Amino acid sequence: MKKSEWSDKQLEELLREMPRIQDHRNPRDIYQNISLKKRKRPAWIIPGLAAAAALFLFFLLVPKLFDGTQYSLDSAKQEESSSEEKISISEDNSSDLRKQDDSEQNEIGISDAEPKMSMTPSNKTAVYEEDTAAGTVFTYWIPDSQIQILVPVSILVTPDNNKDWLTNFTESMELLNEEEWGLTDYYPINAKLELDNNTVIVDVPNDHKYGQGSASETMFIDSLKKNIAANSQVNKIVFTTNGQPGIELGNYGVIEEIEVNPEGKHAYFLYTPDGLDTAYLVPSTETYLDINAAFEAMKSDQQQGLAASLVPGFPLKEFTIEDNKLIITMDENTTMENNQAAVYSYEAILLTAKEFGIETITVLNAPINFLGPFDLTKEMKVPLAPNHRPIQ
Repeated sequence: MKKSEWSDKQLEELLREMPRIQDHRNPRDIYQNISLKKRKRPAWIIPGLAAAAALFLFFLLVPKLFDGTQYSLDSAKQEESSSEEKISISEDNSSDLRKQDDSEQNEIGISDAEPKMSMTPSNKTAVYEEDTAAGTVFTYWIPDSQIQILVPVSILVTPDNNKDWLTNFTESMELLNEEEWGLTDYYPINAKLELDNNTVIVDVPNDHKYGQGSASETMFIDSLKKNIAANSQVNKIVFTTNGQPGIELGNYGVIEEIEVNPEGKHAYFLYTPDGLDTAYLVPSTETYLDINAAFEAMKSDQQQGLAASLVPGFPLKEFTIEDNKLIITMDENTTMENNQAAVYSYEAILLTAKEFGIETITVLNAPINFLGPFDLTKEMKVPLAPNHRPIQ
């Protein structure tokens, strides 16, 4: 823009020559208009203030947000570290427990090359001489769930020394848990048992059920004979019905007395009730001429649900008998697992040996030194009774 050619004086004279302008408005109106113009704010001020406030809040809150994020990350790291520490401690404890178990097994003479298992009395099934410190052993012959065989079950009780063995035996029938053991609920029997010198008197009521069917009759007679033979030296049973001589059974007729003969020369097999993991060692119904024939039979399954008890995992090579002592030689070139199946085989041999008058067993060349709770390097006495079941 060019600089104005008019001087200040010329401009002043020019303005004076211009006509005068008069404002006819009321002075109050003019003042009010001036006041409104002073109070009015430009349109950009309000959004500007809002933006400034937002920026102010942003700068205030951002550090705290970062602090919170950092806290969350630190907390997560701490939890992860704590979890790793717990896992580490658990692994250390497990390692210590494994070391402790290995140490305990080494102390009882099990080599590292042999299978390891807990050396507890629960791995054996029969009752042995050392067990009688806990009480007197009674053996009850209980029908299986199908009423086909009699299974011997032994319990340990504290007898009343003021009563005879038969009274203690009869009263202890209440302690049996047949159904829990996978067998028939059979005891206590519906009869009164009384001891008279070397005779057991069995008195049944008039409404007894033991004569209803051949299976019921056979189980009743056989269980009485086996119960008395297993727990005493009594050799005769006398029957009465409501105090009157004799008992009437459908297939036997009227029976007044029977002889009780000592049991013996049976082979023991495995019987496993339906739905249970544990097995029973049960004697065969037939007898054998010698122990060799019994051992051969024990390698095969039998009728009435009896399974082979002498399994290939128990490498029996040969045996001899000297002065009521059985000496078993095992095949040392074969392997032998330390498991429950082998324990069953060993106890089946012990129980079968007892049937033939054997008192002790010695094992030679055993592939392992310990089988369950048994030390195969030592001479072993035969059991007192089969199939121990604890009672309350």
